[in-house]
Amino acid sequence: MSFRAIWVWSHEKGETVRLCFSRRYSTVEHRAKVLSGSQYVAVPDDCVLSQHIFSKLGLEDPDRLYVASRDDCVLHQESLILELNPDGPGRGKLWPLLTLTHGALIMACLCLIDSPASSQPPLSNQVSVCQGIALLSDLQAFLSAGSKTPDHDTLASRLDLLPSVFSHICPLGTPVDTPHTTMFPLLAVPTTSGSQKQPAWKSGFHKGKSTVSVSVTETVRSMQYGSHSKQDLWDVYGNVMCKCEVEGVQPSITVTLSLPPNGSPLQDILAHPCVNALDISTLTSSSMDYGDGSTFSGPYKFPFSPPLEPFRVCSYTSQVPVPPILGTYHLNEDLGQVQLNVLLKLHESVTNSFEYCEAHLPFFNRCQMGSLDVKVTSGQAEVSKEKNLLVWVLGQKFPKSREVMLEGAIHFSGQTAGPTDPLCTDGTAYVKLYFRIPDLTLSGCCVDQHSVQVYSSTKPRVVTSRDLVSSEYYIWNSTGHTPMLPSTLMM
Repeated sequence: MSFRAIWVWSHEKGETVRLCFSRRYSTVEHRAKVLSGSQYVAVPDDCVLSQHIFSKLGLEDPDRLYVASRDDCVLHQESLILELNPDGPGRGKLWPLLTLTHGALIMACLCLIDSPASSQPPLSNQVSVCQGIALLSDLQAFLSAGSKTPDHDTLASRLDLLPSVFSHICPLGTPVDTPHTTMFPLLAVPTTSGSQKQPAWKSGFHKGKSTVSVSVTETVRSMQYGSHSKQDLWDVYGNVMCKCEVEGVQPSITVTLSLPPNGSPLQDILAHPCVNALDISTLTSSSMDYGDGSTFSGPYKFPFSPPLEPFRVCSYTSQVPVPPILGTYHLNEDLGQVQLNVLLKLHESVTNSFEYCEAHLPFFNRCQMGSLDVKVTSGQAEVSKEKNLLVWVLGQKFPKSREVMLEGAIHFSGQTAGPTDPLCTDGTAYVKLYFRIPDLTLSGCCVDQHSVQVYSSTKPRVVTSRDLVSSEYYIWNSTGHTPMLPSTLMM
């Protein structure tokens, strides 16, 4: 469902043929070459191609009423679809070439057929042919501006818009899903793009209020065992996301990440391909350089020309000294009754303000919960509908002591068996924490909105944010068997 090339010609009576627009897609052409193999026929130059098309359409040398290569009765004529032999009869073909004539305008597109060149499948089975006919029809309506004979100025202005229009509706040779009849009118407004050429990877440009949004999200993972014989593990990785709604074809933006004096340096930085320059010290900082005291601590500058959609400017890791929440979990089982104790402590360096914070205690390889006698020092404990999960909702703040506790007993006396897990047997159990803390990163990484530099014709509004979220944050039962990870996988 792709096009190898698209053309528009103008053929006024008494005037020479003029090529108004030509767009070729090298990526689609490469696919055509792979599919055709030794029978591949390259698309000739626009001048040569024009001669072949006009000969087929009877526009070249119109005084000749009969041309054998066009009018022979053995040929199968198809009104909109042409077959060209640019290298001569029997030496390969370009097919199907769709054409549409409207007044002095001639529009054509060469479709990609996803089958070997030796076979000529039925046109009714080719989605690209249907797409091509629809595209040419909508293009004709766009260029004619609703009239049979558009005035010269209107036609010229719409032809000038075609490079931008096709970047929207047919990026890299594949038409978008949005109906073209809807998109063509929206794209008919001229833009002040100046002399800049729009890159192929950018399907359009922003029109309207300018806004730059930058968010830093750090994710923390942890495996805590509550035992002196087992080392607790944790790691932190971050993503810097950006959404740029800035006018211009290729606006230039620089985002700067900064750290406080006691912040943890960023390591293993991977930048988006649109970032065009980076300090070498930014790229060479690695978490595998143990004991290296020369780690670069910023500021980290990322200059780029952004795409239209939200994208990840960079990702990184950081070695922080402690996890945000420390915990212990003790569970003992006797005759179908479980005695449990959970202690959680929020580290003093972490902001005591959560968007949400929950501790989930799942129970596997048992029947459903029966009686429950559990007390908490903060928040509330709830049993899931399936009666195999205890949810401790801690809310948005820890108490002033920054410590919370859950303790009590659970009796499993239900008639229905709960879920199974081959890992959680013989006292192996865990608490899994889910939390999000706004306006905080463990490394201290942040983006000051005044440090975001935008080189554009308009001054945008800059919005920045940061937050910390948990993922795979486990606290294992200290009295049971616990799985161990190699220390090189975390920290």
